[in-house]
Amino acid sequence: MSTPATPLTLKRYSASDAEPLLDTLADVWAEAHAGHDAVARAGFTADTLRPQITGHARHDDFTLIVAYTAGTLIGFGYGFRASPAYWYGEQLLPHITPEAARTTDSLAGICELAVRTSWQGHGAGTRIHQALLDALATEWVSLLAMPGNTPAQQLYRRLGYRYAGPYQARPAGPVLDLLLLRTNI
Repeated sequence: MSTPATPLTLKRYSASDAEPLLDTLADVWAEAHAGHDAVARAGFTADTLRPQITGHARHDDFTLIVAYTAGTLIGFGYGFRASPAYWYGEQLLPHITPEAARTTDSLAGICELAVRTSWQGHGAGTRIHQALLDALATEWVSLLAMPGNTPAQQLYRRLGYRYAGPYQARPAGPVLDLLLLRTNI
């Protein structure tokens, strides 16, 4: 697979900038998750993404990083600073190791990272992720991943994440992998 020839440009947005981009972000997300049936079975769709982003945009330090090539949005990621109790939840919090990751006041959660299929495997996701880390500037970063999403799991391992435990937001909800990364700040 050859690398797309068009250069990639990253742009940072705040919460107030996110709403006009919602439909395009949902399109990118849908394309990135096409063929991942477990994602849809878990209740994650482009339609659920819009209110998810809108709700998360209410958090302090909400940061959206968007990747463009030739003026076309090809990928994005977003996250925000959070307390360990909020991010991990009461059930998982006591089991997070190391202890520093559950007692820190320097934690960010990355909520989405999606790249159009033609750009997957070419470093766009890695660049978006690094821009998020730089913008959020926390000691710890955590995210949730579908256990069976092999390409995403491989990317997160390559970026240095480690498995921290199973995460289930609600009793009937899907069980996701909570992944954790200690940054170099």
